[in-house]
Amino acid sequence: MQTPRTDFAQALRAIASERGLEPEVILETIKQAIIAAYKKDAKERGENVELFDYEVEIDPITGESKIYSWPLLDEDANEEEKGKVKAEKRDVTPPGFGRIAAQTAKQVIHQKIREAEKGAIMDEYAERIGGLISGMILRFEGSDVRVDLGRAEGIMPKEERVPDERLSLNQRLTFLLKKIEETPKGKQIILSRSDTLFVKKLFEREVPEIASGSVEVKAIVREAGVRTKMAVFSNQSGVDPVGSCVGQKGIRVQAVTNELGGERVDIIQFSDDIQDLIKAALSPAEGLSVKLDKKTKTALVVAPEDQLSLAIGKDGQNARLAAKLTGWKIEIKGFVSGKKKVEENREIEDTPGNKEAKSTKEEIVIEKGEEKVEEVNISKDET
Repeated sequence: MQTPRTDFAQALRAIASERGLEPEVILETIKQAIIAAYKKDAKERGENVELFDYEVEIDPITGESKIYSWPLLDEDANEEEKGKVKAEKRDVTPPGFGRIAAQTAKQVIHQKIREAEKGAIMDEYAERIGGLISGMILRFEGSDVRVDLGRAEGIMPKEERVPDERLSLNQRLTFLLKKIEETPKGKQIILSRSDTLFVKKLFEREVPEIASGSVEVKAIVREAGVRTKMAVFSNQSGVDPVGSCVGQKGIRVQAVTNELGGERVDIIQFSDDIQDLIKAALSPAEGLSVKLDKKTKTALVVAPEDQLSLAIGKDGQNARLAAKLTGWKIEIKGFVSGKKKVEENREIEDTPGNKEAKSTKEEIVIEKGEEKVEEVNISKDET
């Protein structure tokens, strides 16, 4: 026998098919909503609904609904007792309740549609976690920033913002879709511009060699808004990893820097030789010598006097990032290059009665932040 094609049955099938939901799930939700609507209406009439249990029967063809109730038993009642009481349930459907039930069903279906759509959207964004996404600044909620992503809204919390970065309403920016978080208000898309992965993804977008895998980012560290250091390696002969990232006339790294609001990016070539890697990590300082203590994993770096401030960096930033990049503790000391010239006008007579002029020793200690330049011994004999 063919099922009658009523409006209710057709609507139920259409929603279930279009939204990817089971008809039974929709019907069960409608039943719970109808019970909630009945209890609310009964309370207004002065009935004590807490003493009874309820169930709803819905005709899946016509949509006609009936409400049944029975006395609520104690929790320690066995299943047989519960079954006997439920078997004596009575129809408590109020006159004209069909209209209320229909309205409730309509509201539930709309709610289910919204939940299904939001779930589908969140599933779509979940596949993009760890990637870049474009959005427009929608509003500020204290230190947090609401971002319009098109089909959904994301939020960039204070800890994911770049310090001192100025943002304005309706400004379009690129973000890292960091994660989707469960909150009391549902799933929330978390965005970031301060994460180290954000810089790596920007280079993947700008540098085809990284996207294809011929150039690999071996290590990357960042102090958001100020400086990033990145070590790159080529998996393909003939490909310059640093040159690929910099681009012709610096166009590729400049595109990344512009997106980062002027943040400095140092790109170095990765090396398995830790001494070479530490020297490169301390760039732009040059002429460095490195001595390793593998037991303590400490590197003693000696820098020329004119390179010492470059190696250490402002407030120790360059050395700090280099240590993070290499995984070694770095101690930087400097030395004064050249010799101290001492003028001597008198002549020394080369006779047995006279002694040779004794060498003098001068110690020069130059303070550079917390670092000291090594002692330099200078004698007259060196003039």
